[in-house]
Amino acid sequence: MPLDHTKPLRRAHGTPRGVAGPPGAGGFPAEDPLPGPAPAPAPVRMPGHRGVDPPTLLAAHGCWYPSADPTGEHVAFICDRAGVPQLWSGPARGTEVHVLDGDPDPVTEVSWSPDGRWIAYTSAPGGGEHTRVLVVRPDGTERQVLAGAEPGSSAHLGCWTRDGTALAVTVAHPSPLRSEHAGPGHRPPEAEAASTAVGRTPGAASPERDGPALGWARSGGLATYLVDPDAATAPVLLFGEEGAASLRVCDMSADGRFALVRRGPRGRREALVLDTAAGRTTFALHVADGDPWIGRFSADARTLWLRSDAEREFATLLRIRLNEEGRSRELSVAAEREQSALDLLSVPDHGRWAVLAWNAHGATELETVDLTLDRTDGDIGPRHHPVLPHEVVTRIAPVERGGLFAALSGSRRRPGIWELDEALVPARTGWSARDEDAVPPGRPPVRPVPLRCEARDGLVLGGWYYRAPERDPGRPSPCVIHLHGGPEEQERPVFNPLYHELLGRGLDVFAPDVRGSSGWGRSFVDADLGAGRFAAIDDVADCAAHLVSLGYADPLRLGVMGRSYGGYLTMASLVWHPDLFRAGVAVCGMSDFATFFAGTEPWIAQSASAKYGHPQHDRELLRSLSPMSRIDQLRAPVLAVHGEHDTNVPPTESEQFVRAARDRGVPARQLTLRNEGHEFLRADNRRLYRRAAADWLEQHLSPAP
Repeated sequence: MPLDHTKPLRRAHGTPRGVAGPPGAGGFPAEDPLPGPAPAPAPVRMPGHRGVDPPTLLAAHGCWYPSADPTGEHVAFICDRAGVPQLWSGPARGTEVHVLDGDPDPVTEVSWSPDGRWIAYTSAPGGGEHTRVLVVRPDGTERQVLAGAEPGSSAHLGCWTRDGTALAVTVAHPSPLRSEHAGPGHRPPEAEAASTAVGRTPGAASPERDGPALGWARSGGLATYLVDPDAATAPVLLFGEEGAASLRVCDMSADGRFALVRRGPRGRREALVLDTAAGRTTFALHVADGDPWIGRFSADARTLWLRSDAEREFATLLRIRLNEEGRSRELSVAAEREQSALDLLSVPDHGRWAVLAWNAHGATELETVDLTLDRTDGDIGPRHHPVLPHEVVTRIAPVERGGLFAALSGSRRRPGIWELDEALVPARTGWSARDEDAVPPGRPPVRPVPLRCEARDGLVLGGWYYRAPERDPGRPSPCVIHLHGGPEEQERPVFNPLYHELLGRGLDVFAPDVRGSSGWGRSFVDADLGAGRFAAIDDVADCAAHLVSLGYADPLRLGVMGRSYGGYLTMASLVWHPDLFRAGVAVCGMSDFATFFAGTEPWIAQSASAKYGHPQHDRELLRSLSPMSRIDQLRAPVLAVHGEHDTNVPPTESEQFVRAARDRGVPARQLTLRNEGHEFLRADNRRLYRRAAADWLEQHLSPAP
């Protein structure tokens, strides 16, 4: 049934080709506008790239995020062979590729238009969190910023219209209330007043579903537009939401009437079907976290294929039959697997078949399915299961004529791109590094082994154990517990240069999935909500105790480290279990939830409140969960690492923890990486971070002389 809290749609001047206009003359009335949506993006022309390709600095480079042209003969992709993730393109079956954007700003997403005329991509200026959407011709000319060019704004990709004449983008603008997060415990005084003075606006998250909007994070919110790269028509506003946590247009029907939108905070994502002609929401359903590309319409828009975990533990493929008004008339499970979640769903425009990537405890099982059969049992088929050369698929790019391109990664190589022909036989593309060249020279990568342990409350935890080469398996070793981010991320068996560095220093690595991680069912993901986060902190100690009981880890030489939420969990583990670990490395972690919420981006705050707690209503819980509240318990030396342009978790979160540690006589230092944000994307900075972390842990976990 339609949501009653979504906003009506409002159009800017004009309608792009391929998009249905509103019924009747005059469009929607001006007196019923969205309350303050982010302004329409203003495209900015940029110099095209026709120069010499940058030199290959990384022999062990990675290639990922493929997107094929309509013929399947050429592929655009992201590659870091020049030391930073950039947009490259080349023939599918050749070896000669060229960079399409030589700027040093890291590229994060790629999408080739269905008509083959444009390649759209997202880049992060300065490596920060404020991204922008650009387009460029396949020959590298006519480059322009479509959205995110305005100072302080941010934008990311949505889908193309089916005819390729317009691109959906999501635009966010900063809050006028947000000030710089500077100094320990800083919270702007106007934030306190704003949090009670600003009420819910129409279309914002309703109190009964998402909690009240965070007034101090109020801004123009998020808005999605259709933008014509040829500038023949003005941008069209599809949907906007004040105080939104996330918003992305995932698909448009062939006639442009219906749009599939993903919205909502972490753990509470929704799929919406929007009738762009009538200006209303016709369908809504809970969908899973993870990959934002949640589904697609059939060619006639009478079926919606959706990746969802609504009312179930693991995400499945749902078939939603739609009537001519876009409302659901039948919902059924089209494909599911026991104890496995559907990670990726990819459907070509013709809608005759789909590619499904299932997550089997961290590894990927790929299958293609026929969507044209209308079986009475509701199932789909037949199914084909290709044999993959590596463990994990991170992106799928189907080809209309048949076959696909897949980005693969594994425990023994960095990411590469394989072509799977119509018979689904995989072949590495000529411009992806060979397996033997895909890791740094000197020593072979370590293949991890799965390991299960039981938390003190009986919950079973999983993870991967890496044994340092030439270590005597019968003797306990110095061991580092590495904690992933999210917390909804999952530890997967992919080659991690950081682990490779630590293992080369003689340090074992255990990478667990503590409660809150994905891949183990929805109940497991939700097990750390609220006061359950105390149990997640104890999970880290229970993992350490299990490693010691197995004889793997030396109890006197245990270290802990992690990034983002894992950085928070590292700090928390050091102050909740001060006698357990001998050293820690906290990367981009939150040290105090009050200062984190005051300093992060508005849309990140909205999403984080659903996971960690509301900064006003749950103030006491968040204070007690903050590592700074127990800083007097810190004993172990700590290294904090942060990107200077991180506006997800501001660098002051590390600064205040390091300062407080030093004030108490605990060895602590901070490494700030230039031109990086929340993710470290440049090869030189990644190398600096790896070596600094390994030096710190090796120094403090080595046996006394």
